[in-house]
Amino acid sequence: MALVGPTASGKTRVGVALARALGGEVVSADARQVYRYMDIGTAKPTTEERTLARHHMLDVVNPDENYSAGHYADGASAAIESILERNRVPILVGGSGLYLKAALDGFSPLPRTPRAVRERLLDEAVEDPAGVHRRLREVDPVTARRLHANDTKRIVRALEVFELTGRPISVLHEAPSKRPRDWRVEWFGLAMDRALLYRRIEERVDRMITAGLVDEVRELNRLGYSRELNALNTFGYREVFSHLDGELDLAETASRIKMGTRRYAKRQLTWFRKDTRVRWIDTGESDAPAVILKHLDTHQ
Repeated sequence: MALVGPTASGKTRVGVALARALGGEVVSADARQVYRYMDIGTAKPTTEERTLARHHMLDVVNPDENYSAGHYADGASAAIESILERNRVPILVGGSGLYLKAALDGFSPLPRTPRAVRERLLDEAVEDPAGVHRRLREVDPVTARRLHANDTKRIVRALEVFELTGRPISVLHEAPSKRPRDWRVEWFGLAMDRALLYRRIEERVDRMITAGLVDEVRELNRLGYSRELNALNTFGYREVFSHLDGELDLAETASRIKMGTRRYAKRQLTWFRKDTRVRWIDTGESDAPAVILKHLDTHQ
């Protein structure tokens, strides 16, 4: 089973409830929860939630380690096979569409990049980051809209693919690909009124600040993990780094995190709404676990 939806829609709570009802285990499908030491800002499942249901694909690598959707696909596939071998139900829970696609649908073949090409593009990105993002907009506007202008690693990768193949990486990702395993997957999505979702996002950011998000980022900095790392150059972390550098007061920090999170939620909804396999559950009007369990019971 795959449980998807925008951030703050309640996926973790519903996933744990389903795992307990079905004798299952949760496989996180979150692009940031794979990193250690990033707990509050990524809204990782709590200790209590991890006690109620076993979780996989959390705290896999350090923030300065290279990690990709391909790495995730390998790890998630191994976790799913292990869960199935123990006659339990794997429940993928998360909002990273690319990671879910990699694990459940597979990737289209993409070219290996010669070191000289990658180093040249990385040098150009260091000298003119706005320029490489502008170039990406010209050759692959779909990917450029999805990537933040500071996401150098992925911008360079997209430019590499275009330079080597003459085709946008967004087009290659949409090409037919072989699934890594022959799994039958039921897809469910959590949705709610946009105003309610945004209010939940704002309340969660406030709770993160109260829970010690600033101290979490301060500790990451002490451990040597800087704001330039791809793992930390994301909403919730880059704003707090700016706060610690004296660029933002705490109120503006929270405001910018809320704005970045809302934008991310919109991108997630756009991604998943295109997937016709997803059966959407309105969590504002129904008991999502009960609705999902009823659907599973009547379609077995």
